[in-house]
Amino acid sequence: MNVFVLNCGSSSLKFQIIDTDIEKIEKDEEKILAKGLIERVGSQSLITFKAEGKAPFKSATPLRDHKAALNYIIKWITAPETEIPGINGLEDIHAIGHRVVHGGERFKSSIRIDNEVIEGIEDCIDLAPLHNPANLKGIYASREIFGPSVPQVAIFDTSFHSSMPEESFLYAIPYQIYRRFKIRKYGFHGTSHRFIAYRYRLITGLSREESNIITLHLGNGSSACAIKGGKSIATSMGFTPLEGLMMGTRCGDIDPTVVEYLAHKEGSSVDEVFSILNKRSGVLGISGLTNDMRDLIEEWEEHKDRRAKLALDMFNYRVKKYIGAYVAIMNKCDAICFSAGIGENSPVIRKGISENLEFLGIEIDDKLNEKAVGGKEMKISTPDSRIAVYVIPTNEELVFARDTVRVVLGHPLPTR
Repeated sequence: MNVFVLNCGSSSLKFQIIDTDIEKIEKDEEKILAKGLIERVGSQSLITFKAEGKAPFKSATPLRDHKAALNYIIKWITAPETEIPGINGLEDIHAIGHRVVHGGERFKSSIRIDNEVIEGIEDCIDLAPLHNPANLKGIYASREIFGPSVPQVAIFDTSFHSSMPEESFLYAIPYQIYRRFKIRKYGFHGTSHRFIAYRYRLITGLSREESNIITLHLGNGSSACAIKGGKSIATSMGFTPLEGLMMGTRCGDIDPTVVEYLAHKEGSSVDEVFSILNKRSGVLGISGLTNDMRDLIEEWEEHKDRRAKLALDMFNYRVKKYIGAYVAIMNKCDAICFSAGIGENSPVIRKGISENLEFLGIEIDDKLNEKAVGGKEMKISTPDSRIAVYVIPTNEELVFARDTVRVVLGHPLPTR
């Protein structure tokens, strides 16, 4: 089965075509036939595509909306010169899997898309106004282009965290406010945390019930997750992705009265303050230089820039706090797993986070840590470390494709 995986942002469209079926899922033998990214949808779009065994295709062309971007992708993948194995026309796309950021309390697992599901996703727009509308654009465009004969599936970032208990997901606000407006912690990056936990079980041979780990998805957006008995019991992101760890441009945990204070002092609207907290804070805001961790590390190592070092130290400090908190609530933690762009590729950050955690039994091997870059999946802790430390590259698109196959063929989804 050729599954077309779509991840639509407000002005971007990322895709993969993955050859998979139930047998290939069980054997871990899926194949990526093509993948690509279109940025700046709505203006002069930047396009980077890659077919298996071919040189990357790069272009720049005006694409007015997501439908135009999707049509551009289809034209490329079905062009004779592209030569994607098994793809000659629309009929060779057998199913479509859509990343949807927010499923609220309604969607606790991946689901086949119909009009009722679309209405449910639309109802969650208030909870994710920056993300769900973009995800819906991809769904609308796909339905129009592919028609009703091609099944489509929604895979939600929030669903993995639906196993969190009330004491974990509720905020200490009047309970009736939660009941009326569903204000609570939802958590995000769920497909990534779920994939990391799955890979950890394969590496160790442990069952889901035996899996007690802390997963760290560290990129421009970052989150931590406590997974006990294979289930998410706590995660750092909250009602929105703003809560939790310090990120590339997001502030993470903050006293909410800062919003009111800034609004009064600057004469700003609430929307303007939240724009600061979402787009001009975090690593970028502290360093005053960049939100790219590689550039910050280079700036510190070459020029000893004080604010670059401060941003690095704050980032590591915030992650350490969550590790300590999650070890406390889990009662048993067997491993910490680093993933995503920073987690997979920055020995400096992994070392900074792991330092001074020996009292928890966390010790990394510096030589192994240095080797764990460029997509390598490996254990980087010392033999004496009571809590193992792994680097596990994430693959959210593979989760999207696998869930799409399971839903379309009527196979049960993993419980978590």
